[in-house]
Amino acid sequence: MKLLYITNGINGAGGLERVLSIKASYLADVLGYEVHLLTLNKGDINPFYKFSPKIHFHDITVKGNFINYFLAYQSGLKMVVKKINPHAILVCDDGLKGFFLPILLRKPCPMVYERHVSKNIEFRSQMNWFQRRIVHFKWFLMNNLATKFNRFVVLTEGNTKEWNLKNLEVIPNPLSFYPNESSSLEHKKVIAIGKQSYQKGYDLLLQAWKQVHAIHPNWTLEIYGKWDANQNLESVSKSLKLGESVRFFEPVKDIEKHLLESSIFVLSSRFEGFGMVLIEAMACGVPCVSFDCPYGPSDIISDGEDGILVPNGDCTQLANSLLQLIESESERKAMGKLAKENVKRYLPETVCEQWNLLFKSMEV
Repeated sequence: MKLLYITNGINGAGGLERVLSIKASYLADVLGYEVHLLTLNKGDINPFYKFSPKIHFHDITVKGNFINYFLAYQSGLKMVVKKINPHAILVCDDGLKGFFLPILLRKPCPMVYERHVSKNIEFRSQMNWFQRRIVHFKWFLMNNLATKFNRFVVLTEGNTKEWNLKNLEVIPNPLSFYPNESSSLEHKKVIAIGKQSYQKGYDLLLQAWKQVHAIHPNWTLEIYGKWDANQNLESVSKSLKLGESVRFFEPVKDIEKHLLESSIFVLSSRFEGFGMVLIEAMACGVPCVSFDCPYGPSDIISDGEDGILVPNGDCTQLANSLLQLIESESERKAMGKLAKENVKRYLPETVCEQWNLLFKSMEV
């Protein structure tokens, strides 16, 4: 059974690339699918994450103005599809162009769209009335185009509220690792992971950390993620007089190692598509404190049991919840132990079986 994944590239350090590496590799190595992966503009060169050697890679070049780009995109896709003759096509592209593929390809086989982000990704910190109208029109267009797919897969039950579709399916992301060992939770370290952006809410996290730092100056906050100078986070940290208690790092491949050396994971996102970093932290036995943002954290965390959910955007409550776990080693160890157990529902063998059943239901 042949599957064709269509995406922009696999050389980035984002969640989509990470999930695709796990899922596509498991389908090829364990479930015996013939998996093909198509990228754009040499997006398959030097992948950030490890992909199975059994996967077949294809790449097409697209460039030029809007018309030339789309013509090259359509002709390149058709050429690869004709060559492979897949039983199913899976679109992993959170941009608008991916929604047009059933039309551009004239749907040669069952097609599935995988939505990895919330619709809220379209919003920025400052938008005027016209820009917001454009976003709402884009949502309207996306929802109509989404009906052309056999299945439209979202990551959480919360994400289903964003779409008015009859072809919706909920399949979460699979874990990227599940180590035998767990963090001792005795390091005086809180960790956050994700690219610097409005979405990730690090400006809110720094405000909360100021309150934590005032009471526990010996604890540190480490933030891993792609830098964005426009976020100006280092300057914000300095203005809050956080000193060496906050450190920023570029993305790393061995994030598991850093999670195992941390005692609390914090997620300050204004919105999420899922929250891959939450399940990775839980797999390491690290309790999570997270804003209850749309969507993902409330599907993953059992509040007060294996982590803590905080009203979205409430910096004071975020600080208080961090302080709660900092000041109670027994509580964070109890939560960490339960988190490691509860997160097993996201193991690849469980999640990929859901995909296996989906493919069979479409009779691919």
